[in-house]
Formats: sequence, structure tokens, C-alpha cells
Amino acid sequence: MNRKSTGDRSDIYTRITDRIVAALEQGVRPWMKPWSVANTQGRISRPLRHNGLPYSGMNVLLLWSEGIARGFSSPMWMTFKQALELGAAVRKGETGSTVVFASRFIKSESDGQGNEVDREIPFLKAYSVFNIEQIDGLPDRYYEQPLAVLDPVERIDQADRFFRNTGALIRHGGSQAYYSPVTDHIQMPPLETFRDAAGYVATLSHEATHWTAHPARVGRDLSRYAKDMSERAREELIAELGSCFLCADLGIVPELEPRPDHASYLQSWLRVLSDDRRAIFQAAAHAQRAVSFLHDLQGAAETGTKAA
Repeated sequence: MNRKSTGDRSDIYTRITDRIVAALEQGVRPWMKPWSVANTQGRISRPLRHNGLPYSGMNVLLLWSEGIARGFSSPMWMTFKQALELGAAVRKGETGSTVVFASRFIKSESDGQGNEVDREIPFLKAYSVFNIEQIDGLPDRYYEQPLAVLDPVERIDQADRFFRNTGALIRHGGSQAYYSPVTDHIQMPPLETFRDAAGYVATLSHEATHWTAHPARVGRDLSRYAKDMSERAREELIAELGSCFLCADLGIVPELEPRPDHASYLQSWLRVLSDDRRAIFQAAAHAQRAVSFLHDLQGAAETGTKAA
């Protein structure tokens, strides 16, 4: 990889992190913007590609932020080329929004002893996409109204099934919500202590993201969580992003106001992101792996039920 590519990659990390840090400095969690009171009346979903598949990880945060900042109501995005292939065209003067693509390549290097060894090198590439509201001439299906949103009772029932299918041990009692790595269980206050059932589900989605850290699941290291404030802040950021992703998938509004025990993380997140320009990308990637793992358990549970 040449020096220019390395510089471009570093600039992507810096530009995006600076945007998030600026919002946090104003006391705003930018990944919560799509869930503001003005927007929760309709369906909140992940941003969608032109083929209807949802974006994941860091791109969810980027496109949520762009959509809110620029007033787009549609969650669907596509590249300039994809619009052309559909017989449409981006309107003159419209500017794209940045998304990123992360991958790896193999590079052979000498180990200093005359041997060639393969080293895996990650790289990040940025490209532009346009919201369909910036594009003219798309097929009618892109302008059709989305399917009706499930009513609140159906959404809660669906969420209940989702968490039941994970097989997580969920205990109720007390006034705190947390995941215990020692006993590998999620502790939740009784349902009636929450403002509503959606608030309960939103909190559970946060703790379920922590639950995935167990070595038998996605395997994040929580050994320093209780001792190192920086490591705790990183894990709490993963859980908060995981909760947002999962709530979007379940049609549930997440915790709009941070819990009292979480409010203190704002300054810790600022320190982590200011010191490490890749931290938000890593947190989003970990959150995506956690949520994907929870979704994968749904298929396993359904298969087991049918087999029984």
C-alpha cells in the first residue's frame, strides 16, 4: 500500500471521528438523532441499499446522521452508477454522502530470516451514495410506501420471541440492569418498573449486546471492564450501538435518555475517540457482530423447534 493510500485511509478515520466528537462535545449522542421525538411516529429502520438489504456497522451511523442532517425521509441509498443502471439520474448539483468499505489484503514480507510470510493488512475505502430523494427517474417500486408498521403490541411480542430465542438466562429483580460475566446471566428490573414495555425491551437489547461478549459467543474481552475506565467506556459504546442497531431491527425505540449509570460515559467516550481515531469504527464493527450473532440465534431456535 502506498503512502497516499495510507494517508487517505487515516483521513477517513479522522474526518468521521471528528464529526462524532463534535456532536458529543455538545452533549449529543449522534447515533440517537434518528430516534428524536419528531421522528419516532414513523418507522425507523437501518439505512437500506438499492436492493433493500440493510447497511451495517459504521455505515448505519453515517447514513442515519446524513439522513437527519439533510432532511431525507427515505432510508434507501444507492451509488451514482446504480442509479444509471436503473435508468435514473442523480439531479444536477446534488452531493453524495460518505460510506465506507472495510476489507483486508494479503501482503508477503520477509521475516528478517530470509523467509517470506503472509501478513493480513486491513484497509478502508470511502465512496459516495445518494438518497433516492436526490434521484429522478427511478422505477415506481422505489417510491412505494413501506409496509405498515406493526402495532406496539405486535412489536413487543416479536421482541419477546427474539430474546427468548437467544437462550440467554434473564433474571428479574432489583433496580439495576446489567450482564454478569461471572454467572453469565442478564439481570433486569421487573417489567412494571419501566415507563413502558418498549423501554424494557430497549434496556434488554443493551444488556443482550453485553451478553454476546462471552467466549462461547463472539468473544470480546471483558476482563478489564471493572478495572479500566477506558475499556469500560469502549464496551459500553459497543453495547449502546448494538442496542440502537437491534432496536431498529425490532422496531423499538431505544433509550433516548441515557440511564443514570450510563450518563457518565459521555466524557469517557470523548477521551477514547480523541485518543484513538479508529475507536468508533471498531465499536460499530463489534456492535454489528454482536447483533448479527443474536439474529443468527433466531434461525437456530426456529430450526430446533421444528425438529422437536
